[in-house]
Amino acid sequence: MIGLSRRVRVFAYTRPVDMRKQYDGLYALVISELKADPLSGDLFLFTNRRRTRAKVLLWDGTGLCIYQKRLERGRFASLWLRDEQEVCELTPSELALFLEGSTLPGALRLSPPTTSPQVPTSFLHEAQRC
Repeated sequence: MIGLSRRVRVFAYTRPVDMRKQYDGLYALVISELKADPLSGDLFLFTNRRRTRAKVLLWDGTGLCIYQKRLERGRFASLWLRDEQEVCELTPSELALFLEGSTLPGALRLSPPTTSPQVPTSFLHEAQRC
């Protein structure tokens, strides 16, 4: 899979997409439906109605890339059943599970919320003495 850090955001379009769409069609969906910048470095996930095919659109700094997968058995998790929203944000770990065919990413939130680093208060007191 793609080597990703927690800083990379993954946005899943929760409506079925015609998998014949290529770079320009998916690019247009990101702009018009997801209201996002396809050149941001974020990943954008799309699935077909039967949930047997998925595509991920991303900008790698030099051009657009499409990663696609077709499941031979089973279906991808149903991300469009979540609260009738058009966009669902996943973590890179959840994307990896989704692309492996796990049913969990659509059923419940798997990753903890992001946190910001905090400096211990004892360290702050030491710094103020100097």
